[in-house]
Amino acid sequence: MLGIIYLLLCFGVGCAITSLCFPKLRNITLSTYDNRAIKLSSYILLIPVWFIIGVLTMTWSVYLIALAASSLDEPLVIANAIIMPLAFIFFAFSYYKDILNNRESRYSILCEDKKTRAWEWIILTLVALLAFALMWSTFFVRDGQLNIGVSVFSDFSPHIGMIRSFSYGNNFPTAYSHYAGEDIKYHFMFQFLAGNLEFLGMRIDYAFNIPSILSFMSAFMLLYVLTIKITGRVLSGVLALLFFAFRSGKALFLYLSEIPKGQNIFKALWDNTSFIGDTPHEDWGLWNLNVYCNQRHFAFGLAAMFFVIIMFLPHLYEMFDALRINDKTSKDNKVNKDNKDNKYYKDNKDRIGNKFKKVWNNILLIFFSKDGWKVKSIRYPLVLGIFLGALSFFHGSAVIGCILILFIIAIFSNRRLEFLITAVIAILLSMLQTSYFIRGSVVSPKLLFGFIADNKTIFGVASYLERLLGILILIIILAFIFGKHIERYLILAFTAPLIFAFTISLTVDVTVNHKYIMMTSILLGSLAALLITRVLDIKGIVFKIAGLALIIMMTSTGIYDFATVLRKNSVEGKIILNMEDELTDFIREYSDSKDIFLTDAYSINQVVFGGAMLFQGHQYYAWSAGYDTEYRDTMVRSMYEASSPSELDNLVKENKISFIIIDFGNRTSMQYELNEDNIRSTYECVYEIGYEDWRTSIFDTSKRLAYDNN
Repeated sequence: MLGIIYLLLCFGVGCAITSLCFPKLRNITLSTYDNRAIKLSSYILLIPVWFIIGVLTMTWSVYLIALAASSLDEPLVIANAIIMPLAFIFFAFSYYKDILNNRESRYSILCEDKKTRAWEWIILTLVALLAFALMWSTFFVRDGQLNIGVSVFSDFSPHIGMIRSFSYGNNFPTAYSHYAGEDIKYHFMFQFLAGNLEFLGMRIDYAFNIPSILSFMSAFMLLYVLTIKITGRVLSGVLALLFFAFRSGKALFLYLSEIPKGQNIFKALWDNTSFIGDTPHEDWGLWNLNVYCNQRHFAFGLAAMFFVIIMFLPHLYEMFDALRINDKTSKDNKVNKDNKDNKYYKDNKDRIGNKFKKVWNNILLIFFSKDGWKVKSIRYPLVLGIFLGALSFFHGSAVIGCILILFIIAIFSNRRLEFLITAVIAILLSMLQTSYFIRGSVVSPKLLFGFIADNKTIFGVASYLERLLGILILIIILAFIFGKHIERYLILAFTAPLIFAFTISLTVDVTVNHKYIMMTSILLGSLAALLITRVLDIKGIVFKIAGLALIIMMTSTGIYDFATVLRKNSVEGKIILNMEDELTDFIREYSDSKDIFLTDAYSINQVVFGGAMLFQGHQYYAWSAGYDTEYRDTMVRSMYEASSPSELDNLVKENKISFIIIDFGNRTSMQYELNEDNIRSTYECVYEIGYEDWRTSIFDTSKRLAYDNN
């Protein structure tokens, strides 16, 4: 119950902050960026914004107070006891103030057009069903067992470890659950949100799934608003959501082409449970809906990014409108001159001079006019900068991708200083958080052309993108050729994250750049949707068929990917964890997040589920986050192979190990030769279950049994 109240308070706090900082926000849904009237309910914008702002505010507030109270036994009790009543008071005061000012009576959050309202509810229902199917098919509790889908268990290993380190432990200051005792280099705040919800009484699947579903729906709702603001067409908005959900790609068509002659195509498609595609790691489900199941915080980051773009795009349209007026004025002046001097068109030098003058006037207008730099309202860039900066440890890639897009948009926008203010505040806040949470540098930027393409040349990258993105590339090229000037510029701006992904690597694992490519694909989908809408608008059956064909080609691979996600997680089985387990209960009762466990290279099991902080879990998670896993591999081997109690004890003290676990993985390890007798003779075994090699034994290093004879 308290968890539900917490989420409701997130919406309430978000509503109060929005009312205070963005009092005219709902007016955004009244017209397009070029001032054409549109039919759009304001709740499609407001509700996700309330959720995002409220979650950022509430979750950071609870975290910071819990951090300050970390020396106490139950810091989350204190933090929630302070923040939740304050949140309610803040919302109640804001709501009462709005009533006194009679604000609510002047606005309706529903569109007046009944047909539009009906379509909106249909869209939201379908998005909600999609989100529900994805989240609950991959993570749910049934008959006292937690079921984790095989398509998500890899990323869920550190995610669940982090969640339980908060709900079961006292992970303040925060350390990484699969590399305990060090700093935290991974954006963890979404896991803290889930952990706090579980602490407040929500079962873990509800605590993780409900925020994930709300984040997923928020991203779709805000993309819908953004697309309609750009295009003015409901159909374009619907298609943009379709392209968001079901990616464009050649994978399905390539897969069909490789089915042997005579084999039943439909049976082959139905029996397959592997993600298809011939580009590197496409078999991971790296580009499809499985990403939002695997990385639950990604949708939250996308939603926040879409909101910031929605708020800044008017500046770009203002400048393009000013350029249009400037060109019209120049044209009128030219006509007036023609009337006076018939030689204008006969003098080639005069024509060149006028073209140069036109270009020069546009340059002056863009880069040297007052409107190009002035700050119309300091409040908006300040709040958006804080908002974007607070996102850093929810999803850092979303912050980087958003700043890249804003940078390109700002070049040809009015009020350029507002972009700068937002970016500076966001970067400073990100650096402040990074300096506290991370020792050393979280990133090591380097030039790396080609991303994960096999052939890292220009032509190799072009071939890779063509295979990965399919017909989206052709549609965007056509949209660029036939689109308006501002639409062409938006295509360039939205492509910035993709260019970044193919040229810069921030971490040791460049594969994580896939999120930037997805950002570009999603945003370009709105322009692709506009082009297809225009094709469908042309009279004639040929164009209707062409438009439908483009839609089918854009979505076929993604639709099949979605079916594969569901089939894979139902046919291939689940990772099963017991909700009531002796080992998990022991770890919860006898340890906390300050205790470090020496274990085999665990991915996910009952130990991780108990919130144990692993000295060295499965290496990939820590390695990709930037930790020195090679050093700890050496330490793990040295401790498990130690030949004497003193050697073992010195290593244990050096690495601050609280508990040592021996199980089947250690006894059969190919990485080291376990000296179990030495560990048993050195420390007391405080927990043991199972038989022979499958026996799990836990040793408490604070309970020393033996010393060397010398």
